[in-house]
Amino acid sequence: MDRLKNLEDKITGAIEKVKTLKEEKTALELRIKELEARLSDKDHDIEKLQAEKNAIKSQVEGLLNELDTLEVA
Repeated sequence: MDRLKNLEDKITGAIEKVKTLKEEKTALELRIKELEARLSDKDHDIEKLQAEKNAIKSQVEGLLNELDTLEVA
């Protein structure tokens, strides 16, 4: 009888561990989705900043070219 009770306790413990692991897995999957969404937002922000940087660079180059034409004249 003790062996059967011991086996039952081990099975119950294993079932509890599986339940806990499933809950942790679900929580981690949710966290991954949240982090992926934040990463996507950050990627979008970076793309916007790079586009703004390129626009400003073009504008500055245009102004420098205008200055060069004034110096030549």
